Amino acid sequence: MAARQNNGNIRQYRKPFNINLGTFIFFLIFVYIIICVGSYLLRDQKVVAYRVQEGALSVDNIYTAIALRDETVVTSSYNGYINYYAREGERVGANQLVCTVDESGQIKEILDEQNADNTSLSGSDMRELRTSISGFCANFSPHEFNSVYNFKYELEGTVLKLANINVLENLEVINNAASTQPVNLCYAPESGIITYSIDGYEDKAPSDLTDADFQKDNYEKTQLISNELTSVSDPLYRLSTSENWRIVIQVDRTTAAQLENEQYVKVRFLKNQYESWGQVSIIDNGGEGNVLAVLELNNSMITFATDRFLDVEILSDSESGLKVPLSAITTQEFFLIPKDYITKGGSNGATGVLRETAGENGSLTTEFVATQIYQENDENYYLDDSSLRVGDHLIKPESTESYTVSQTASLTGVFNINKGYADFKEIQILKQNDEYALIRSNTTYGLSTYDYIVLDASSVDVDQLINE
Repeated sequence: MAARQNNGNIRQYRKPFNINLGTFIFFLIFVYIIICVGSYLLRDQKVVAYRVQEGALSVDNIYTAIALRDETVVTSSYNGYINYYAREGERVGANQLVCTVDESGQIKEILDEQNADNTSLSGSDMRELRTSISGFCANFSPHEFNSVYNFKYELEGTVLKLANINVLENLEVINNAASTQPVNLCYAPESGIITYSIDGYEDKAPSDLTDADFQKDNYEKTQLISNELTSVSDPLYRLSTSENWRIVIQVDRTTAAQLENEQYVKVRFLKNQYESWGQVSIIDNGGEGNVLAVLELNNSMITFATDRFLDVEILSDSESGLKVPLSAITTQEFFLIPKDYITKGGSNGATGVLRETAGENGSLTTEFVATQIYQENDENYYLDDSSLRVGDHLIKPESTESYTVSQTASLTGVFNINKGYADFKEIQILKQNDEYALIRSNTTYGLSTYDYIVLDASSVDVDQLINE
């Protein structure tokens, strides 16, 4: 049997070619993503349109106001312990008993002895207390916890007045018991509203107020409490003597101009939703910050007599107009051309100007250049720069006078796309908030209701064709 011969050559084993299905699928997905991203970047971006409509504009008109009144701080002429008999926030007549100053310090003990067995509150007294408590609960805010202390002192004053209603009848007994150191009666010098606190704002005029005065965190009020020791010249109470009073708010100059133009505005007090009309005056010290708007009121002072700071809402007259997003608003530069240089020409009677040009042989000729008018003032038209250039010489119709194009001015407007291209339209903004502007409707060169404009003005150029 013949042996098989080996020629000594070694062949390398080749593995069969196998495709990893997972890798192949991942590669296809990656290629697809690259194609989609490239297609998105290369294609024209679709312009988003906005339909113009009439609408209301929500503007934050809530301010913190400082209340200023005709206030007098009545001081003590005696040394001793003070006791109040008029409720805070009520009106007292001239020469009406407000408080007593007890030089002996025994009046509280004597009153306690006399009232220990027969002091009681009538049904009307209880209703008065319940009304005060209900009003406080309805208006309480945890963000202003200091109002709890103010209510406490007010309630103490009410209870004290009701419990000591017979002080005048027993005054002779009291004075006999403390004859060496009498009880001094303190009467109101004139009619007014009683307040048992002082804060340093009593003598301030609107022009005296600074930014620091509006900082509620820095506000300090001294409460005048019954049975406290008082000395000569110490404050006893505050008396507001006139129903005419003022509230002062800080506003920006744009708002100040609007308020001053209206002269009278309606104010809503957020404390109780009460509304009143105020006459507006503006105080501008020429600084860079806000200015002061003073609202003169002639009623309801007694309702807010104990409040120095009031949250108020200014209810300005609502203006009708067109509502457009702020993102649609832009500015453009235009040439100012005297009205005398505008004429009609061309085959279709278009509006334009006569421009002087030099021919090949140096001769001067005049050509009609059609151009669009975007706005006007008393002397000039606003024309675009698509057909005109700085330095162009314009000829006045039926005259040899000429005008060199040079002066420019900017207009605020939006891009109207009713005709399929970005056509600039000038707008007049009445007011605005953080998202929208309210603009005047039915202007000669402006927008009308239901016009379509470009939502994002930065996404297009003037006269750009719009791909729907």
